Amino acid sequence: MKITFLGATETVTGSKYLIENKNKKILIDCGLFQGYKKLRLRNWDKFPIDPSIIDAIVLTHAHIDHTGYIPRLVKNGFNGKIYCTKATQQLCEVLLPDSARLQEEDAARANRKGYTKHKPALPLYTEKEAFKSLNHFQALEFNKSYDILDGLQFKFNHSGHILGSAFITLSNNNKTIVFSGDIGRLHDPLLKPPVKIEYADYIVTESTYGDRLHETDDPTEQIEKIVNETISKNGKILIPAFAVGRSQHLLYYIHKLKEQERIPNVPIFLDSPMAIDATKIFCGSKEEHNLSENEVQRTCAIATYTDTVEESKHINKVKGPAIIISASGMATGGRVLHHLEHLLSEPNNTVLFAGFQAGGTRGARLVAGEKEIKIHGRIHQVKARIENLSNVSAHADYKEILTWLSNFKNTPEKVFVTHGELEASKSLKAKIEEKFGWNAIIPEYLQSEEL
Repeated sequence: MKITFLGATETVTGSKYLIENKNKKILIDCGLFQGYKKLRLRNWDKFPIDPSIIDAIVLTHAHIDHTGYIPRLVKNGFNGKIYCTKATQQLCEVLLPDSARLQEEDAARANRKGYTKHKPALPLYTEKEAFKSLNHFQALEFNKSYDILDGLQFKFNHSGHILGSAFITLSNNNKTIVFSGDIGRLHDPLLKPPVKIEYADYIVTESTYGDRLHETDDPTEQIEKIVNETISKNGKILIPAFAVGRSQHLLYYIHKLKEQERIPNVPIFLDSPMAIDATKIFCGSKEEHNLSENEVQRTCAIATYTDTVEESKHINKVKGPAIIISASGMATGGRVLHHLEHLLSEPNNTVLFAGFQAGGTRGARLVAGEKEIKIHGRIHQVKARIENLSNVSAHADYKEILTWLSNFKNTPEKVFVTHGELEASKSLKAKIEEKFGWNAIIPEYLQSEEL
């Protein structure tokens, strides 16, 4: 086997790993680059290999940084199967068309308002192309081995990151490589914990929080404090949140606070069609989460769901305090941008980010304290309070990653440290070497390794 790193190298986006075995080529994940412009431009570059010679794709989970390039790959010639879990397929049926719609809307707006150097600005792919790519998906079960292409086998095991997320164990009867995808938390309030895996010749591990530990505080206490302080000033709380995973956790935390009468009874809006669809999938995926039927129904009913553009616009006409959960989580696109335009200039409002903000995103710049932010081609003054929740990440921190790695009974030949900003990856590499004495490396973009 041979592996080539086509993404998630020294960055947390664009996850793509090419596996070559005999004459077959398998892509593990097919994510979109996000954040810094130099990374986003890779989405537009010619793909490093001809998409038509890739035989299959296997997905760890549905997040766009792991799946969002699929329609582009299909558009440019990929014609194989895309294997994933059932919930990953369901979520991709929501995420990929939504990603396309956002790109089409952004291109149309840029052309209409003239803030583009391209004549005309174009989307990376269209909604029609996204729907076409869904025809390649095939859902498979957890905990079963499947044969794929000339002696390759793979298995999905629960990784506890979001609904449907999986570790992938890939073997050719000679070497075994385990892909962590994104590793979930050991004690998540909603999802089952990551499965222990005991053997691998090679490991590809994420390192998003490779240099940090999560706070141990209960996130409901931080939410309670911020919500009550903002409401006391008659302000609104805007929470940019990832539509899949984070939005459902936030609904759960707010449900618990309201149930315990720790926050006032103010209007709550879930303003993201994608988050609404993902929440409905969450409500129907009882086998993957820890809530009782009654509790999941109460959690999902806590907010008003605003499906249409008209309903979304009406939120900004609501008088008095309100809580608005809207995508995208790093403020890179989506309806949350319109809410930011309305709320950023008012000091009584709070923008409450919910976890890691990748470098180069609006979220990262706002959390870093920038006082001017460009949205839809216009500069907006930042006078609202900016906060970031400290303990709601769906990613394991370095201690939890090391705990997961400690389940392996053998010494792997190499551990590839990926999916992290460079300093986080360096830190995790050092910790792996110190704790286990394993050979850990940080691959570069387009680097290849014989396995």
